Amino acid sequence: MGGGGGAQEHPPRRSKKPSGRRAVEEMARVNRDFMHRTSRLLAERGINQFLDIGTGIPTEPNLHQVVQAITPSARVVYADNDPIVLRHAEALLHSTPEGRTAYIQADVREPGRILAAAKETLDFEQPIALSLAALLHLVADDDDPYRIVGELLKPLAAGSYLALPHATGDFDPETWERVVEVYRKGGTPATVRSRSEFSRFFEGLELVDPGIELAALWHPELGEQHSQREQIPLYVGLARKL
Repeated sequence: MGGGGGAQEHPPRRSKKPSGRRAVEEMARVNRDFMHRTSRLLAERGINQFLDIGTGIPTEPNLHQVVQAITPSARVVYADNDPIVLRHAEALLHSTPEGRTAYIQADVREPGRILAAAKETLDFEQPIALSLAALLHLVADDDDPYRIVGELLKPLAAGSYLALPHATGDFDPETWERVVEVYRKGGTPATVRSRSEFSRFFEGLELVDPGIELAALWHPELGEQHSQREQIPLYVGLARKL
């Protein structure tokens, strides 16, 4: 694994313990903040193609609004398997005249289908930013999320990026065991993962400084400041394909 200043080798600051319900609600907002920060940073670095899987119900600003404000010609492809998101997908398609946006109704467990459809909008000979916000902690080990991420990254050009957050039970395992059980009883295969398990997603990639961190501590200067959000047990990382 590549390094981003070596910060990923040291344990992060300990997260305070939020209640399960509040943590889940806040985590959705923190995930979105991280997506905004990484997208803004990458657009400023010249990345003008984005593949956002696990889009969720559109909430402004959407990813294409963030990056097209910097690069009007940016192209963005969204993908989600939720039929509710499909009903709201029109809001994701209001691109600038210079750029393009598209929406794919597909499950992350079908990486081949997503990639084939994305090629209609994105140029796979050029770098692409792959965003998987608020998603992989909803993919069970039986579905092999490491394989899924590997298959999504494989056809991307060198210089592409992976932006990834993930819920963890490292700081309050009892609370998150209860949260996971609630999700599973509702039919959602939720899974929190440790720091070492999360790090595996970035094997073979070069982590951007400061490496793997808690979400609120990852380049907070690029987004809004929220005093309570450093309590959210969400690891994040951004890495470049070599």
